[in-house]
Amino acid sequence: MKAILALEDGRTFEGRAFGAEGETTGEVVFNTSMSGYQEILTDPSYAGQIVVMTYPHIGNYGVNPEDDESRRVFAQGFAAREFSSTWSNWRGRESLDDYLKRYRIVGICDIDTRALVRHIRTRGALRGVLSCIDLEPVRLVERARTLAGMLGCDLASVVSCSESYEWPLAPASGPSTPQFHVVAYDYGIKHNILRNLSRTGCRVTVVPGTTRAEDVLSAKPDGVFLSNGPGDPEPVEYAIRNIRLLLGRVPMFGICLGHQLMGLAMGGRTFKLKFGHRGGNQPVKNLLTGQVEITAQNHGFAVDPYSMDQNQVELTHINLNDQTLEGMRHRSLPAFSVQYHPEASPGPHDSRYLFDEFKRLMAEYRK
Repeated sequence: MKAILALEDGRTFEGRAFGAEGETTGEVVFNTSMSGYQEILTDPSYAGQIVVMTYPHIGNYGVNPEDDESRRVFAQGFAAREFSSTWSNWRGRESLDDYLKRYRIVGICDIDTRALVRHIRTRGALRGVLSCIDLEPVRLVERARTLAGMLGCDLASVVSCSESYEWPLAPASGPSTPQFHVVAYDYGIKHNILRNLSRTGCRVTVVPGTTRAEDVLSAKPDGVFLSNGPGDPEPVEYAIRNIRLLLGRVPMFGICLGHQLMGLAMGGRTFKLKFGHRGGNQPVKNLLTGQVEITAQNHGFAVDPYSMDQNQVELTHINLNDQTLEGMRHRSLPAFSVQYHPEASPGPHDSRYLFDEFKRLMAEYRK
């Protein structure tokens, strides 16, 4: 079955459909990871986006329940150069094609993803329509032009959990008794973040992104975690307000959208990147140690480092590709954050030490 991906600027790509039959819309972005397509699809940070994989061969190891990063697929659509209809892996349970059909996600393959990615790098992330039921390019382009963009869009409230829950404790290999209680704000949280907090010795209570600061404090947590998530951080005013109220009251650690929200709560500004950082090979320099970490990232917005009061906030990490801000910490309050994903699944694992840093911060504050 044929499929067409049409972009708002008039560029179209015709290929073959896989996954569900239908039509979908979203911001078209690319990811440079060589593996982990299931984790990418189930990352809530991809809500509202059609994901293009730069690695050419996708689907060859199938999918399995253990690798889901959330309760469902959140990506709007999926594009690949070569989709493998056969798969083989000892952990695999079903094909990627069946998986996408189950979640009603439209996919397209047999397109020139290299040309598509080069186009996005030149023009920036673009609104698009992916369809296998309407194959008229002019109509699809016109529909793409009517779509809302990411600017001004609060998607965190869409993907967040509806009620609080306790994350299961880590296996017996971890601490036998949790040493700390962490309340984790869910703006689109990933399961591997919760696993890493648990393995570090934390009992984790996940709360909706709209939970009031006073309700969090009433739980008497040792620390508060601010999760990743999709969309523009500036419209998420309820989260910014709660973070301001929590700063200095309890140790805080933010990742991705949580980092951006912390930056806004500290008086900074955010801006939209041209095409974002998405993949498992982003080099980040730790300015405190001089070490370079290879990191996994997924974001389209960033904190403007020049908007931060550097008498109050220390910049701790930078991206070596474009010098954007990747990490910061407050100079006097127990709060720090990073733009990238230290919990990266399937990897790399260079930055997992940050969960131990959070544990150390909670221990110091308790004393």
